Amino acid sequence: MASEDPQLRKYEFKKALQELGNLKGRGTELISLYIPPDKMISDVVQYLREEFSTSSNIKSKSTRKNVLSAIESIMSRLRVYKFPPETGLVFFVGHVSTRGDQTEMYTKIIEPPEPIQTFMYKCDSIFHLEQLQDQLKVKELYGLIVIDRKEATIGFLSGTNIQLVANEQSLVPSKHHQGGQSSRRYERLIESAAHEFFKKAGEIANNSFMPLIKDIQAVFVGGPGATKEYFFDKGYLRNEIKDKVKDLFDLGYTDETGLRELVDKASDSIKDMQIARERDLMNKFMSEIKKPDGGLGIYGSLAVEQALRQKAIDTLLISEGLSKSKYVYGCSSCGNVMETQKESDGQPQCEKCGASMSLTDELDLVEVYYQLSEESGARVEMISEDSEEGKLLKKAFSGIAGILRYVPTNSQIPQKAA
Repeated sequence: MASEDPQLRKYEFKKALQELGNLKGRGTELISLYIPPDKMISDVVQYLREEFSTSSNIKSKSTRKNVLSAIESIMSRLRVYKFPPETGLVFFVGHVSTRGDQTEMYTKIIEPPEPIQTFMYKCDSIFHLEQLQDQLKVKELYGLIVIDRKEATIGFLSGTNIQLVANEQSLVPSKHHQGGQSSRRYERLIESAAHEFFKKAGEIANNSFMPLIKDIQAVFVGGPGATKEYFFDKGYLRNEIKDKVKDLFDLGYTDETGLRELVDKASDSIKDMQIARERDLMNKFMSEIKKPDGGLGIYGSLAVEQALRQKAIDTLLISEGLSKSKYVYGCSSCGNVMETQKESDGQPQCEKCGASMSLTDELDLVEVYYQLSEESGARVEMISEDSEEGKLLKKAFSGIAGILRYVPTNSQIPQKAA
């Protein structure tokens, strides 16, 4: 199911990586090929030809045959591309183990959500997913400022990508240690130069952050010594930006290396902010279901699906750990269709005519919920298992719950159904 919803795309991407992570080869027969967007397809094909030639010397006949067929399959599929897509291409191809000593050819081609940074070819007993797994990290936007009296560096953090906006060197002279009137005059000149530098650094940050202020989750400021506190306190940043400053950090650097150091120091704060947001949603849900009449809380697969179909849910809460399917059975005799979340061991009987029914489709339950949410206008929130509240959603409420717009008065929706 195609969707523009970023949370659903993340879920589908994560699901694909989980599937790939569970696959194994008998030997070093599984090829992982990462192609960055700026890599020429002709160069990739030439590289594969050389690998084909090298692999022709593999001693094991079966391994040699499987590796060569995988390389040929990739080269064949590359013919349809003149250039890599905007984010690059990733191929996972090879003979994976099935039952016993059996194998079957497997092919997965992924256009990743973020650009591939490094070309990579690996032939192994597993598929290598490290570059793609990095892209699963939270992609919210954060503003970064590192500053002292000598330089200031401004940037953004989006996911794992640090984007440098500007590096500004100051002309503030070193402190003068001689006494007397000339020394005091020199100190005033130094402080005036520092003020102009902080003012310019603030203008760069303001001009960079304000157009994106609604998208910026937080701003982090860092640097050595007390300069960062002075810069933050003395009004060099606009109030809208200052209100988004969550933490100030002691750093050893104020150049581009300082941006990376700031991201490392702020990583716990970023995670805590995401968890706090999820905790607020779960607390709102819990406060509703604790009300004597059940309030506006609802949980359980059947109850939630019925409420979505009646457009009664405002916010749908789905655990990132939810992994369930909906099974669709059809009757060839009378055309009856039955949907259930439990796969039948055999062929269930049709309730209408008594004939045996056949499995016609298996749907991912999370994708079903997303489809119903799009149709009903419900907002979907994926809840991680990093907090106690997130773990509670998975264990106590089977990974699915909702906050209602209203309690349907003319429906049979059970608000506390399993």
